[in-house]
Amino acid sequence: MIRLVVMGVSGSGKTSAGSAIAAAIGLPFLEGDTLHPQSNVEKMASGIPLTDEDRWPWLDRIGAKLSQAEQGIVVSCSALKKIYREHLRQAADGPLAFIFLDGSPEVLRDHMRKRTGHFMPVSMLDSQLATLEDPSGEPLVLRQDVSAPVDAIVEASVAWLTELGL
Repeated sequence: MIRLVVMGVSGSGKTSAGSAIAAAIGLPFLEGDTLHPQSNVEKMASGIPLTDEDRWPWLDRIGAKLSQAEQGIVVSCSALKKIYREHLRQAADGPLAFIFLDGSPEVLRDHMRKRTGHFMPVSMLDSQLATLEDPSGEPLVLRQDVSAPVDAIVEASVAWLTELGL
């Protein structure tokens, strides 16, 4: 059984890559942003960065979905800080893998400018990058460069998950 979080800052392609990975491995995909309280969405849409206190209820909701996914699940979640990832690992109550979608600020800004219908303004990217704690070296983390095509990210991610035997 695979429980997977596709993580990264806004504009990294969590939804695109996460939904494609889920389809490739036959698991449900959950867009983590749908679990944000409305107050969080309003803050971010207004260009106000979330605090840890804002994020905990959201992370609790994601953790509950991970723990309830007996057959496995792929979830998109920024998981910017190590403490957030540890919280999700504990909530998952079993192996939890992370695909870290990483890229240069220029590529991320470009991705954000090209998407439509998302509440997060491009102006929020710098605060997300400042909050991000690189997960390299943590258990079960694969870094993927977002300048690669989504198909290549999916292929490498599926190969890694297969190699892990999750």
